[in-house]
Amino acid sequence: MLIDLHAHSTASDGTQPPADVVASARAAGLDVLALTDHDTTSGWDQAAAAAEREGVTLVRGIEISCERGGTSIHLLGYLTDPDHPGLSAELTRAREARVSRLERMVELMAADGIPISYAEVLASVPPGATEGRPHIADALVRKGVVADRDAAFAEWLSNDSPYYVRHYAPDPARAVELVVEAGGVAVHAHPFTRARGRMASDGLIEELAAAGLAGVEVDHRDHDEDARSRGRALASSLGLLVTGSSDYHGAGKRNLLGENTTAPGVLEQIEARASGITPVLRP
Repeated sequence: MLIDLHAHSTASDGTQPPADVVASARAAGLDVLALTDHDTTSGWDQAAAAAEREGVTLVRGIEISCERGGTSIHLLGYLTDPDHPGLSAELTRAREARVSRLERMVELMAADGIPISYAEVLASVPPGATEGRPHIADALVRKGVVADRDAAFAEWLSNDSPYYVRHYAPDPARAVELVVEAGGVAVHAHPFTRARGRMASDGLIEELAAAGLAGVEVDHRDHDEDARSRGRALASSLGLLVTGSSDYHGAGKRNLLGENTTAPGVLEQIEARASGITPVLRP
């Protein structure tokens, strides 16, 4: 059984609608897919309908963008109650903060002569999607300013860019608590990638485990063998689940569906730890 527990659609910064992500998962030979868009559950219904048609088991999830000490930390929340008031309020606050942040970034870029406007960025954002820097990148690609998203981030959109603007993001420990309160299961996404600044420390993961963290995403494209070994050792010492996934974004990243996968027994434990309010959807 092939299980990929991290994928994005146009509900956030992926390039395919949720139904197309599910169809791509089936074409890639996956049996189970988790849709985990940034700070939103808006793609769940479309993905659920497609999963039934395609014969794919769907794990409904989210990826919460958190921050601690200026470092971006991403948390995967599986099988949460989408109507939980605390989690919903936090996700709404984060999404709204992204809007003003993107406007300011575009203003800074335009003032330096980079030919971009906020209206052009909005044209890259599907209705209801969570706005993010990839949508600035898409606008630049569409205008022919850069070749692809990677080039846009390398030149202008990275965290150390002069155009980078911080936005509200919850503390990761509070986000873990909210996922658990919402009946879900929390997994630290790609904790050892260097792309977002400092890697997660063992101390942070220990703190999150005490707050209710259930697992760490160990097998990920951004983790080398040393990072994977470290992740497995840390998970073993803390009693955490080990997951693997693609972090698929369609054409937005090179990541391929199923390039890293999760063991069936781990999915069983995720399902057992969830409250059941949002079940795994099987065809």
